[in-house]
Amino acid sequence: MAKKAVKPAKTPPKRREAAVQTAPAAVPDATPLVLDRLWDVVLARRQADPATSHSARLLSRGITKVAQKFGEEAVECLIEAVAGNTQALVAESADVLYHILVLWVSAGIHPSEVWAELERREGVSGIAEKAARRALAPGPVTRKIP
Repeated sequence: MAKKAVKPAKTPPKRREAAVQTAPAAVPDATPLVLDRLWDVVLARRQADPATSHSARLLSRGITKVAQKFGEEAVECLIEAVAGNTQALVAESADVLYHILVLWVSAGIHPSEVWAELERREGVSGIAEKAARRALAPGPVTRKIP
């Protein structure tokens, strides 16, 4: 009688260890001022040739296309975050920041308007702030995943 082949024991799938919540190392000389410089570049590129400038090409296609591109970049950023790919998350985050600036230029919003809104919210509980916004803006209720 032939012996049955013994199957190797299955090894359990590797579990991803929970990320330790530590502050990332700062990059010397990297500051948020780069956003101000990038804003100035994107703003100047409104008048550039779409054949030679990515920003000009996006802006020439209108706010709908700019918003779509921002959404695509945001999704890519989320995918890398969930995957735990830190280097790709940094790169995709830079793409998101660039594309939000392009969206603001397209919509006629200056970054100082957003910074002022962030300052207004500073020190306010996120739950309380969100409840206050809901009370001020009646309209269709959106359902979000809890």
